[in-house]
Amino acid sequence: QVQLVESGGGLVQPGGSLRLSCAASGSIFSINVMGWYRQAPGKERILVANIGNSRPNYADSVKGRFTISRDNAKNTVYLQMNSLKPEDTAVYYCNYWTLGKNYWGRGTQVTVSS
Repeated sequence: QVQLVESGGGLVQPGGSLRLSCAASGSIFSINVMGWYRQAPGKERILVANIGNSRPNYADSVKGRFTISRDNAKNTVYLQMNSLKPEDTAVYYCNYWTLGKNYWGRGTQVTVSS
């Protein structure tokens, strides 16, 4: 089992920035992909960004504004979100994938509003 603990959500004005963190613990394998998904009210959960051992992947809607990074020594993934827009408002979920298994965090609310 893998446990994921997210932090860093909150309320921010349009154009502002937030940084999300997600720390993984438990049965950590070297082969894994960590990432962030988000789900807005009434919409499906969609991929925001993920990162394994190669280049990160980003949703088109966040390219150039969001940056995903990871610290393997700490089993932690980060999502730096800049130039936030109201349409970025959602619950953001951390995801950990390894060897065909998916694990999810409980989610952290990000609200972009003036």
